[in-house]
Amino acid sequence: MFPYDEASWSVVDGAMFMGWGTALPGITTFLAMVACVLVLVIGQRSESAKAKKFDK
Repeated sequence: MFPYDEASWSVVDGAMFMGWGTALPGITTFLAMVACVLVLVIGQRSESAKAKKFDK
């Protein structure tokens, strides 16, 4: 359902996505940040373990 009288994107004048005006954007941003940090930590551990093999 389009929230405007006219079904055209030209009448949209601001942000329009699910969860606008609620805590959803903040929660999803936080979850994305946590996922990025986890990927960096896991990647660093993996790469340092591979580098130790060459130091021997």
